Amino acid sequence: MQAHDTAAAAAAEPLIELDRATVCRGLEPVLREVSLRIDLGRHTAILGPNGSGKSTFVKLIDRELYALARGASPPVRVLGAERWDVARLRARLGVVSPDLHRDLAALGRLSAEDAVVCGFYATQALPVDRAVGAGERRRARAALADADALHLAARSIASLSTGEARRVLIARALVHGPQALLLDEPTTGLDVAARERFLDALRGLARRGTTLVLVTHHVEEIVPEIGRVVLLREGRVFADGAPDEVLTSERLSALYGARLEIERRHGRYRLSALPDAACEGAVAQARVP
Repeated sequence: MQAHDTAAAAAAEPLIELDRATVCRGLEPVLREVSLRIDLGRHTAILGPNGSGKSTFVKLIDRELYALARGASPPVRVLGAERWDVARLRARLGVVSPDLHRDLAALGRLSAEDAVVCGFYATQALPVDRAVGAGERRRARAALADADALHLAARSIASLSTGEARRVLIARALVHGPQALLLDEPTTGLDVAARERFLDALRGLARRGTTLVLVTHHVEEIVPEIGRVVLLREGRVFADGAPDEVLTSERLSALYGARLEIERRHGRYRLSALPDAACEGAVAQARVP
């Protein structure tokens, strides 16, 4: 790392800091002494197979789960704070997740506009103890417009396609004008065309200065703006570095426990499975006349 890069890294404000963080579900640890710092301004992907601890990482930041207490040093800090209020955090860090889509859709007639307004309060329903102001409504509609979803404002969340609902969730996450977005498996349930439109929208946000933290098990979601990839395996950091250094066929094969091959075209990655040696031998024998 050059001297000016070192100085820039030292000056960057930390977004998320984990210091030997351990999280258990029941008696079983699902994150195991993970140390990780993600700075504002550096787009980062966290990649790993199912069961690697990715969803636990998101729930830890969203305060659905807590790390085990360990000595005087806090195991988790978000934007420099060891304790944070989720509603206030949303003003600086928006979250988009399939879980939120499911929960909002379960409310039945909640409109897309109301779902975005709820983002001001980090709730899943409009407040009953106060009226929503005209300014909040204007900002909600502006966020929907920015997410190419204003035409969906009056539709219920439950009636939207997965791709439409995901755009509404981006509007909800952006309604505060946050500095960063935490995206948990954001293209789950999207078809190929909808996925590409969604990723194009993320690239636009990144270019306009919103820090992206992408949590996924799909290499194909890692857009060119992402400059760092963290691999998780069995609750631990398996590798951490620049995409071209981390995303190799050998390393991903070890991560997923299968023979995989990765290729890069036009700044995007594609992962494919290779047949194992036994299968290759059988195919070769079948081809012998």
